Amino acid sequence: MSPQSGGGVGLGGLLFVVFLTLKLTKTIAWSWWWVTAPLWIPFAITIVVLSVVGAAAVALTRKR
Repeated sequence: MSPQSGGGVGLGGLLFVVFLTLKLTKTIAWSWWWVTAPLWIPFAITIVVLSVVGAAAVALTRKR
């Protein structure tokens, strides 16, 4: 691994740890869905984007 390669916790992971700590200390009364949102929202966005790109590719292929 080169010294420039980034490892460790990203922004989403850091936000999750902060939200989890706040939830477990009862500082916030958020739903667990929102506490874990920094973990699953990027995956949901990726699935939506890939679905739109896939649908556009299928539509363009059928037009030919």
